[in-house]
Amino acid sequence: MSDSSLAFAAHSASPSTPVPAPRTAIAKGSVEFKRSNRALFFGGFSTFSLLYCIQPLFPLLSQQFHLTPAQSSWSLSVSSGLLAISLVLLSAVSDRVGRKPLMVASMFSAAILTILSAFAQDYGQLLAIRAALGVALGGMPAVAMAYLGEEIEGPSLGLSMGLYIAGSAFGGMSGRLVASMLSDFLSWRWALGVLGVAGVLAAFEFWRSLPASKNFVPTTRGWNALPHAIKQHFSDQGLPWLFCLAFVLMGCFVSLYNYIGYRLLAAPFGLRQSTVGLLALLYLIGIFSSVWAGRLVDRLGRRGVLWIMLSLMLSGILLTLFDSLPLIVIGMALATFGFFASHSIASSWVSRRARAPQALASAFYLLFYYLGSSLIGSASGMMWGFDGWTGVIIMLSLCLGGGVLIALRLRHLQPLGARVAVG
Repeated sequence: MSDSSLAFAAHSASPSTPVPAPRTAIAKGSVEFKRSNRALFFGGFSTFSLLYCIQPLFPLLSQQFHLTPAQSSWSLSVSSGLLAISLVLLSAVSDRVGRKPLMVASMFSAAILTILSAFAQDYGQLLAIRAALGVALGGMPAVAMAYLGEEIEGPSLGLSMGLYIAGSAFGGMSGRLVASMLSDFLSWRWALGVLGVAGVLAAFEFWRSLPASKNFVPTTRGWNALPHAIKQHFSDQGLPWLFCLAFVLMGCFVSLYNYIGYRLLAAPFGLRQSTVGLLALLYLIGIFSSVWAGRLVDRLGRRGVLWIMLSLMLSGILLTLFDSLPLIVIGMALATFGFFASHSIASSWVSRRARAPQALASAFYLLFYYLGSSLIGSASGMMWGFDGWTGVIIMLSLCLGGGVLIALRLRHLQPLGARVAVG
């Protein structure tokens, strides 16, 4: 990330006089490395659990509020869509006020809104609260990526980013699993309330564990500098392609989990809500694959690994076309493995390649990421109405095929000089 050799200390013996200090990266094996990884793991857990806990509840919302599958998916699409927009604005705010304060505020606000969503009286209220949740969560994902890029030493960035993605995978698994189980035996309101309380606890642990930034330098540029920064990132030879890849990755992955429940609850499978929710355990594979991919990239580079992980995800999605429950589960597992590995690789590539303002580059990656969740997720619901699961898979296969082509193109991307040691 930043190559600046000097940064101002956050506090000094004389508070009115900033003291320049050498840039100090957090080294692997240090206490600060463990604390930052633990904190960001909780951050990823909270973001994904609170955002996606609504996903397995779609069939229940369809029943209670008399909704189509596409309409029920709006409870997720509205959150991810507004998250996509807010994270760009809030990442610019973080370049002025700092990383940690904004992330802490984001996590506590999102947890409280999730608790409030349990008391929604109608679907309109639920959508309004979920929209506010998306705005609140905008202060977490891109800022977390920028924090890691600024504070973690280069050779260990892939591992740290992988652990953050692993926390996201664990959150996505826990949110879906807890929501499925509690909604089956109690109600969807209990499910959201319990997860909101868990989000408050995760936010407290994040605040307690995350080391204060040492290399963050507040920007002195105003909002009028934003167009130049945007132009800089989009004129890069690699970043726009990585942004497009984020759109495809998350759009396909979230669509897969959005509608698999409708398929497995219906004939010929006829599974219970809690049984379908057990598919969330496949996120354990994602926890492994994100960390594994981070270590592999630190050794071999991103170019030769990314396209293989995307191809694996595409293969898994195609397997779900078979009317065999074991093959469907294997396909979901392969797709989950490929998604989290690919996301770990692509997101760390953005953090490694981006020039200042780095948080804005991470924000654009995640802007496309969550727009993919919202737009492809909604479009997949329309394809479900047109041709059921086959229609969904045809659409996702075409999107992922384009993603593989993007990854193959990135194999020929020239590194940004000596500062990009691994790609």
